[in-house]
Amino acid sequence: MTGAVPRKKLLDVLAGQVHDRPPVWLMRQAGRYLPEYRALRARANGFLELCLTPAWAAEVTLQPIRRFAMDGAILFSDILMVPHGLGQAVAFREGEGPVLERLEEAADVRRLEPGRLRERTAPVFETVRRVRAELPEDVTLIGFAGSPWTVASYMIEGGSSRDFARAKRWLYSDEPGFDALIALLVEATVDYLGQQIEAGAEAIQLFDSWAGALASPAIARWVTAPNAAIVTRLRAAHPRVPVILFPRGAGPSYRAIAQAVAPDGIGLDTGVPVEWARAELPAGCALQGNLDPLALVAGGAALAREVRRIRDGLGGRPFIFNLGHGVLPETPPEHVAELVRLVRA
Repeated sequence: MTGAVPRKKLLDVLAGQVHDRPPVWLMRQAGRYLPEYRALRARANGFLELCLTPAWAAEVTLQPIRRFAMDGAILFSDILMVPHGLGQAVAFREGEGPVLERLEEAADVRRLEPGRLRERTAPVFETVRRVRAELPEDVTLIGFAGSPWTVASYMIEGGSSRDFARAKRWLYSDEPGFDALIALLVEATVDYLGQQIEAGAEAIQLFDSWAGALASPAIARWVTAPNAAIVTRLRAAHPRVPVILFPRGAGPSYRAIAQAVAPDGIGLDTGVPVEWARAELPAGCALQGNLDPLALVAGGAALAREVRRIRDGLGGRPFIFNLGHGVLPETPPEHVAELVRLVRA
């Protein structure tokens, strides 16, 4: 007679259950702050090769699980895998970040190749299969993608941006052309995430990292509507796989986004007051967040105080402990270990 399969606390919370000790995982929990990551990264010929080599990407995904016993393992990849899969030239330069061959006009969008997306991103799905085979039975595997507005901004700007001037000028001056790009990205993202789920992803997170760059009416059209379309279609095809949305910087629009998109969970950035989120966001939506990554860098009494404040503020709701953004490279690994201990104390 075999023992019972351990319950996955993170999936329980996304299904609406309340736990006194919330599950914990961290955005960018696999990365440069870990010496074992840096050792493996040194073997790869660039970040893109690391992401597209399943043995390496699986190992990086598993490193924080072995070290900290997180409740969730987020796939090691990048939100720019979709542009890469569509045929846009993507590179990552040390000290500069992602560099893409810019989309300049609607004709550039028509030259993208959605029919080759699965072929070009096949290594990502193999990574999912490898990680799922090695994960402890009580750990949830989280797949992810960037949301259409955020991914489109990289594709148009050619990389990161401070003001998103190119992308915003395009969406204001050529709405049909910009809408065509967003529609293509909705289709590609649904396909890409569906393949992750087929390979073994048990939950999905959508990163709309630059939602806060848009004005309120634009948020409704270019953040809320595309994310709602993705969630609706994923839920229809994979009803047992929950979706978390992270609309970073959305501010007061968080409520309208959560109501319209109806994700299973919503990631709170550092600026969202936890008491407001508990009172104002839909009761059926699990809350995730939102420790300041610099409090994790600082550690000590400040870390303990912030963990207590967030746990108290979000108590009584389905709640997943996380950061308000990603782990910073200068974070001491022992502070992450202490964070996990505090959350579970």
